[in-house]
Amino acid sequence: MNRKGQIAVFVIIAVVIVGLIVLFFAFRGSFGTEGIPSELLPVYSLYSECLNQEVENGISLLQSQGGRINTGEYILGSDYAPFSSHLNFLGFNVPYWYYISGNGIVKENIPSKSQMEEELENYIAERADGCDFSRYYEEGFFIEMGEPRANVRIEDKKVIVEVSNPISVLKGEISARKSQHNIEVESKIGKFYDNARRIYDKQKNDAFLEEYSIDVLRLYAPVDGVEAQCSPMIWKTRDVLDNFQSGLEANLPKLKFNGDYYRLNEKENEYFVVDLDVDEKVQILYSREWPSKIEITPAQQELMIAEPIGNQEGLGAMGFCYIPYHFIYDASFPVMIQIHDGTDVFQFPVAVIIDNNVARQADIPSGGDSTDPEFDSCEFMEGDATIYTFDNSLNPVEADVSYQCLTNKCVLGKTELEGGEAILDAKIPQCLNGYLIARAEGYAEKKQLFSSNSEGVADIVLEKEHKVEITLEVNGKVLGEKEQAVIHFIDNNGRTTSAVIPGNNDLSLSEGTYDVSAFVYGGSEINIPASTKVQCQDVPRSGVLGLFGGSEEQCFNIEIPSTSIDQTLIGGGKETTYLLESELVKGKAVIKVSGFPVVDSLDQLQYNYAALDNQGVDIEFK
Repeated sequence: MNRKGQIAVFVIIAVVIVGLIVLFFAFRGSFGTEGIPSELLPVYSLYSECLNQEVENGISLLQSQGGRINTGEYILGSDYAPFSSHLNFLGFNVPYWYYISGNGIVKENIPSKSQMEEELENYIAERADGCDFSRYYEEGFFIEMGEPRANVRIEDKKVIVEVSNPISVLKGEISARKSQHNIEVESKIGKFYDNARRIYDKQKNDAFLEEYSIDVLRLYAPVDGVEAQCSPMIWKTRDVLDNFQSGLEANLPKLKFNGDYYRLNEKENEYFVVDLDVDEKVQILYSREWPSKIEITPAQQELMIAEPIGNQEGLGAMGFCYIPYHFIYDASFPVMIQIHDGTDVFQFPVAVIIDNNVARQADIPSGGDSTDPEFDSCEFMEGDATIYTFDNSLNPVEADVSYQCLTNKCVLGKTELEGGEAILDAKIPQCLNGYLIARAEGYAEKKQLFSSNSEGVADIVLEKEHKVEITLEVNGKVLGEKEQAVIHFIDNNGRTTSAVIPGNNDLSLSEGTYDVSAFVYGGSEINIPASTKVQCQDVPRSGVLGLFGGSEEQCFNIEIPSTSIDQTLIGGGKETTYLLESELVKGKAVIKVSGFPVVDSLDQLQYNYAALDNQGVDIEFK
């Protein structure tokens, strides 16, 4: 080979070597931290710390917000269903995994693990270029970043994150570049989530929260039963609700799952253990401060009254008085379920639904948002309505308006003052013989027939409510200390308002027609001994004759226990009257009724009840 050829070869080799050296220094950061000059290493260390912090922040949000970072649109509830789409818990809007929407539709909103990973990826990618390098800029560093992308894998006890983000750092003659940044954070979020799903599936299939809540209801509130007495049983509705909520607050947090994170001090506490194996601590929270709805039927606003049976005319053959009571409870309230290890907490809320004293149907439709199979007219607000609300002097009154179509109750909005009128232009489902319902503070609720398929304008007149203090006189005398009276006011809509004297004698009444009935109870001394009565009835005959309708008489004994009656009807009456607003504004009303003879026998007891229907009620306002 000649000299020129040799020189050319050496030149080429030199160029290649120089190029490799340049490439090495330009890209050596991609080969790992070991290849980064010590002068530049603090920049990459700071970036790694920033990424680690953002990963921890994202995990914390996922755990605090039921597996969501983006919690979605906040949708308000309604009077029909008080739940919004989120439960506000210590400042966090946590999406419900299961709840009832404002229109009464079942909603299920459970994130999958892949959705959690995707939300965490987006969260990290959005914040991966937010690290504060100002200190290094001041020291003469040049830092250039690319477009970050993140890949997340959630495992049982750790979260692995790979961030692709080319970062070039230059200071003087020293430079480095690194593209891949790997973060691994110790976290039980994966394990917590798996336990949360298993608990939710248990609740979904068995409705165990509802079952425990019904037990609390029957223990802390009157539901059904029978008492032997001739005067009514009376409960204050507010006290009943308070006792029920106190029972929920005391008992739901005691629920546990099969596991080794607790000890049972007494065998009775096994009742609180749910049959599901969970290998982390679980806590169930309830607060009366959270939005809830509890309705009791029948209940007269402030009072729950059970009337006696057996002392009316024609029932004397029974030989004693008794009070059967049966109250129906519809309750909807949130419960927060937390899975934790003493440091980290994964939490999600669900709605507990008690319908007519029983648990909601256990099986919930699966797969994202789900709806009740029944038709929901509120989903089809295709009509238009203009609604005006007034008082009985035709002055405008702002009121909340809803529309009841079939079994659905749709929130329309609120009338607002505009040009001297309270008006609402609303979309409304098209319905025959539905009802507009208007509510305003200080006014009686108004329910008005409205066919939205043929009508477009409605005027609703609201009657102002007035506080009235009720007193009672029997034969011109004030009620004695050992006597009790129950007074019912039933309006044209069938709504009952009741007073109990002594105890609860302040009522809210509005102008209108009322059926007024007053019952006065006082002491008596009737002792009914135990007895046996024979009752006979026809029953189908056995054998072939029974197939052709043959029957025979069978008799059996009825054992009647001994009964002592210490309070019976001693006065009262009934009246239908129209109450004027000019009377109600006076604020006090005296109810005057006639007294009956003291009861000393069953015959006298029946006579008093027969006389009640023939006695009137006089009302004097002062």
